[in-house]
Amino acid sequence: MMKINPLLKNFVLVIIIFLVVGGIFSLLYLPEKTPNQISISQLISDINQNKINKITISGDQLAIDYADKTTAVSMKESNSTLSDLLTNLGVNKDNLQKVQIDVAPLKENTWSWLGPILIFGILPLVVFGFFFWTMIKQAKSGAVQVFDFTKAKARLFGAEGHGKEKITFKDVAGLKEAKEELVEIVDFLKFPKKYLQMGAKIPRGVLLLGQAGVGKTLLARAVAGEANVPFLSVSGSEFVEMFVGVGSARVRDLFTTAKKSAPSIIFIDELDAIGRHRGAGIGGGHDEREQTLNQILVEMDGFERENNVIVMAATNRGDILDPALLRPGRFDRKIILDPPDVHDRTEILKIHSKDKPLAGNINFKEVAERTPGFSGADLANVANEAALLAARQNKTQIDQVEFLEAIEKVLLGPERKSHILSKKEKEIAAYHEAGHALVSSFLPGTEPIRKISIIARGMAAGYTLQMPSEERKMTTKNQFMSEIATLLGGCSAEKIKFGEMTTGASNDLTRASDIARKIVKEYGMSPLGPISFGEKEEMIFLGKEISEQRNYSEEVASKIDKEVEKIIREAEKTAQSVLIKRKDLLDKVAKTLVEKETIERDDFEKIIKKR
Repeated sequence: MMKINPLLKNFVLVIIIFLVVGGIFSLLYLPEKTPNQISISQLISDINQNKINKITISGDQLAIDYADKTTAVSMKESNSTLSDLLTNLGVNKDNLQKVQIDVAPLKENTWSWLGPILIFGILPLVVFGFFFWTMIKQAKSGAVQVFDFTKAKARLFGAEGHGKEKITFKDVAGLKEAKEELVEIVDFLKFPKKYLQMGAKIPRGVLLLGQAGVGKTLLARAVAGEANVPFLSVSGSEFVEMFVGVGSARVRDLFTTAKKSAPSIIFIDELDAIGRHRGAGIGGGHDEREQTLNQILVEMDGFERENNVIVMAATNRGDILDPALLRPGRFDRKIILDPPDVHDRTEILKIHSKDKPLAGNINFKEVAERTPGFSGADLANVANEAALLAARQNKTQIDQVEFLEAIEKVLLGPERKSHILSKKEKEIAAYHEAGHALVSSFLPGTEPIRKISIIARGMAAGYTLQMPSEERKMTTKNQFMSEIATLLGGCSAEKIKFGEMTTGASNDLTRASDIARKIVKEYGMSPLGPISFGEKEEMIFLGKEISEQRNYSEEVASKIDKEVEKIIREAEKTAQSVLIKRKDLLDKVAKTLVEKETIERDDFEKIIKKR
């Protein structure tokens, strides 16, 4: 359906109004049926013939009613009476006495003077006034919105008239330590007098630090829900516009709104968008971003003790924030949000699945064990993908198999069944993945194999899925070496079977090289000693690591390269040794992969036990 231009619509409306008004005035001025006009001599003749019953005098006008029920009009001379006039002209006096003569007051036609005023004076003013009013209204409601340009784009939750779902700490799984830190904030918002009487100063700003998707925004909303206060949420990027001064104006408006709604919480998401180090960006210290940051600092300094307004902010780049934001009196309380452990992941999965129809075979603990490193947002995505997979198969309930399939989809992407490998490529992929699996299974410090597949997912032609039996916070050099050997197991298997390696190992080589270089330069696990080499130089305005500044000589750089090469060679030698000793298992696993395309954990363990 074609959308009509609003301006054209208003123009057509004005035309219609003109037509309607014109029609009304046409009806008002429609001439009445013209009565019969007779002369005075004719009047006298009719009187003498007794044809007239009544004459009504109105000024100089005569309204005549005949005996046959017809009417007529006539005019008399001014400054003379009708009787004298008729008598002088020879009317029969006896016949005249039979005629009823009435005198009526002179009627003025109001429309004779009011009509032109309305048509040519007032009506055009009304019509054009309406036309310009509609144009102004359209301009204000359109994209310009000049008067609302400096208003903060904060979303309000928790206040009256905003019926958003109330979130409390019960809706936030895990993050036990973080919630304990925030209980004090909640208590202050509920009972501020208790703290003010003791002369205590509650933290004005709370900074939530953690990786993306860990639950920073959700936790901030839970604080507002627990305290039952308005929650004004805004993203850091929404302050900055191309026009100078807009960001500062929006900051002032945001804090003014929060003070009027006190007690309340201001939440600034992605604080690093405006909170980066000053003086390091484009424009020196006078660009719009820095002016916005300065205004935030001013507003936070302007808080009085009695102002029950808490500023909360979230970022995953705490390292690039301006030091002025982190000093006491501003964001002086920093709360670290760690990724959820296996217990927390289990609870998170339960929360995100509580409104979904689940089968009786659902084991959230197993799903949690297969998702190490997943954030709360990742787990929510897993639960949603499981529901989509079940719906796609026209199921009425979600089974455990959908959850396990959803994990792989989130990790690696959807299956690319249209990506068909040739017979030779399929065999190479099978040996490649079998090499990864076998090296990992026969080296210490490696993670157990959950699944092996040569079905393409994402950019990978095949994959070997490893899931840790327990989560570790620290890693030894031996564990790193086993991990590198596992990564090189794929290309080693290709060399053993086909005498050469393919481009399928490029990603494995990149990851292995990165780990080896970190062993030498960052972790101090090489013969060069426990020394950290290199300083990362960062463009703070861009927020990206651009280059590395060397704090070591060319001689040391050469030694670092040799140590990295030595680690890679040693790991490759280890991988080849494992595979050569178990060539029969390598062939068996690869053959099974070619036939079945996928090997689950139980089937794989049965194969390697038959050595």
